[in-house]
Amino acid sequence: MNNEVIITCAVTGSGDTVGKHPAIPVTPEEIANASIEAAKAGAAVAHIHVRDPKTGAPSRDVSLYQEVVARIRDQDTDVVINLTAGMGGDLYIGPDENPTAFGDETDLVGGRDRLPHIEELLPEICTLDCGSLNFGDNNLVYVATPDMLRIGAKRIQELGVKPELEIFDTGNLWFALQMLKEGLIDDDPMFQLCQGIPWGAPPEVGILKGMVDMLPANANWTAFALGRNQMPWVAQSALLGGGARVGLEDNIYLDKGVFASNGQLVDRAATIVSNMGARVLNPAEAREKLGLIKRG
Repeated sequence: MNNEVIITCAVTGSGDTVGKHPAIPVTPEEIANASIEAAKAGAAVAHIHVRDPKTGAPSRDVSLYQEVVARIRDQDTDVVINLTAGMGGDLYIGPDENPTAFGDETDLVGGRDRLPHIEELLPEICTLDCGSLNFGDNNLVYVATPDMLRIGAKRIQELGVKPELEIFDTGNLWFALQMLKEGLIDDDPMFQLCQGIPWGAPPEVGILKGMVDMLPANANWTAFALGRNQMPWVAQSALLGGGARVGLEDNIYLDKGVFASNGQLVDRAATIVSNMGARVLNPAEAREKLGLIKRG
């Protein structure tokens, strides 16, 4: 069991939760405030996407990231900033009779072109989604090929930013370990084991244990699962030696039919960790554990 737990809060994500929840953070101010709320509730790390302030749609606009980060850094509340670098991989396959007629929502760029905001802002952590995935139940494929990942990993390494290796299925983990062997990932890796995203790894404890057993002995890692499995996975992850991730990106309810805030989800996760006899680490302690240098 992990007795010193880092809690990450994924405050908004890129999913279609706007309209499904009355207060999904959309504007840079709302996203920054959500990150600060999470930190005050006990999250050491804020995982951040940005959205188009007018539509709520996911965005790769560097200026939106700049505003969010500036607003967080202007506050007295400390939190480790973790920016997504997973945007730009969405490929909407056309209808069966014409699959190369890609949908209007397609947003597909190369590995290097997913990183302008990382190059500009140099966050302490950024994500690297370690493989392609049939994402959801229709024709959306998230594309992250081995060549794209090698290019992205190398650039992140050059920037001195810590990559959080996002693992959506066991093949993703296999390839992440290959990048580690190739020297594209430094030898103190950080993994995020993502479960319950259709159609990646299902939220099964045996699968989580199998992935944990594949990790290097010196890895720091966290696991999460979507929806009603979010809080059980706080406990499962800690029991197996990992950290915890909660937040409105992954689950919008505190209880059945009761909408959550990010702060409420973090508070509940911290209570679970404390009731298990473990301690929740603060941002300074998380930086030490993860080998980070505070910026900004």
